[in-house]
Amino acid sequence: RPSGAGQPVLEEGPECPGPEEPCGRGGRRLRTAFSAEQISTLESSFQRQQYLGAAERRQLAGRMRLSEVQIKTWFQNRRMKLKRQL
Repeated sequence: RPSGAGQPVLEEGPECPGPEEPCGRGGRRLRTAFSAEQISTLESSFQRQQYLGAAERRQLAGRMRLSEVQIKTWFQNRRMKLKRQL
């Protein structure tokens, strides 16, 4: 895992030649590598409440120095993980 936790990292695939040559419209999406501290905070928030409102998402994003979209996506993915486990 990269040391720049919480920062996007390039994820390459067979359809994407490399970071110097973006593919498709705007290139490949970047993947966020969350730090252990960020995951812990997100998990504890998820235990309290599986769905965040806009205000809570803004507050959490500001506190964790992540974008609201990253928070929203993490919660969506976590809910799907819980659904698969059940």
